[in-house]
Amino acid sequence: MTYAGDVSPEQAWKQLETNPDAVLVDCRTQAEWNFVGVPDLEILGKATVFVEWVNFPDGQPNAGFVEQLREAGITENNEVLFICRSGHRSIGAAHAASAAGIAKAYNIVDGFEGGLDDSDHRGSVGWRAANLPWRQS
Repeated sequence: MTYAGDVSPEQAWKQLETNPDAVLVDCRTQAEWNFVGVPDLEILGKATVFVEWVNFPDGQPNAGFVEQLREAGITENNEVLFICRSGHRSIGAAHAASAAGIAKAYNIVDGFEGGLDDSDHRGSVGWRAANLPWRQS
């Protein structure tokens, strides 16, 4: 099974803004949430859902991932937008959600801060670079 597709950070924001059933799931690690920052949906009257896709520090998939999505109130009726650091882990999260029956599972390309650029720095693409709301936790 595959996921519903890839969306840009700007497209994700538009979906969150216009669809009351759209949910943003940040599937990075607790350390990333604490030290890098998190998307802030307060202006939309929504809250980001935080569920780690991989366990830190071993990098193994979180065996309870789908269960934790369900515990957060996510159902088959939701449009779920997954974001990670660079848009790679969130693909796995979207696949897992789709396999569990959440057909409208999307990956946000470039993630929160994008991949490494030519200078081995992050931040030139992604949610923050698109000037979408975020906060330091």
